[in-house]
Amino acid sequence: MHWRIGDVTVTKVVEAEVPVALSGLLPDATPEALERHVDWLAPLFIDDTGTAQLSIHSFVVESQGMRILIDTCVGDREVPGLDGMRGDPGFLDRLTAAGFPPDTIDVVCCTHLHFDHVGWNTRWDGQRWVPTFPSARYLFCRSEYEGWMAETNPFASNLPDTVAPVMEAGLADLVDPDHRVTDEVRFVPTAGHSPGHVSVLIESGDATAFITGDMTHHPVQWAEPDWGFIGDWDGPMGAAARRRIADEHADRATLVLGTHYPTPTAGRIVRREGGCIFIGEG
Repeated sequence: MHWRIGDVTVTKVVEAEVPVALSGLLPDATPEALERHVDWLAPLFIDDTGTAQLSIHSFVVESQGMRILIDTCVGDREVPGLDGMRGDPGFLDRLTAAGFPPDTIDVVCCTHLHFDHVGWNTRWDGQRWVPTFPSARYLFCRSEYEGWMAETNPFASNLPDTVAPVMEAGLADLVDPDHRVTDEVRFVPTAGHSPGHVSVLIESGDATAFITGDMTHHPVQWAEPDWGFIGDWDGPMGAAARRRIADEHADRATLVLGTHYPTPTAGRIVRREGGCIFIGEG
């Protein structure tokens, strides 16, 4: 899938899409609670059994001559502490087929350091984990990196394989949560799901797009900002971030690209009855 935002192009490359019971991700999203949202969630984002599709994908942002990879999925490894969780080894082939061989990526941006956003940072060369994108600078939010280095969490259990080799290779930059990547692409602080979580704002010409990261996992969270994810680091902080971003972008031309939203992935935040809903755009 491709989108044009002014002079910027965004391409989605999928690693996997899996069906999930939405209440397994967002405990408050019970079938009874979802009933009031079915009119706008179905059929794109939920079916009649309360099942949603969770997409794990990367976005490649092309801006001012740079190829910027946003998040790197699970990777070709089993994730410690998460039974059976493993990425798709065909991801790099799909990335290349989309026109982006690994050695042509200029910047890798990780919205946060959970396992499904850092996995393809590295690959196994037969002896050790080495950076997958040798020509790229990897950008990690400093507070995110320092936060996970100071504690153990199953959602960030693979950092010795996915982040440490990048640091050791001298390819990483620890940046502020409002870091500007190009004149058209910058980070937006949205901590809560993790200590230094960032989203990505694209502004080019008269067009604007917002890449969510895991500030939301599912469109229903625009309508129910207090519905947090099971693995949120600070639930109230995450809810506050969702409210702030919704207030800034609702009823505007901002194209929202969900990092875990299935096809159509993109849409707009629209105010309705004192709150917000998300309208997908094919």
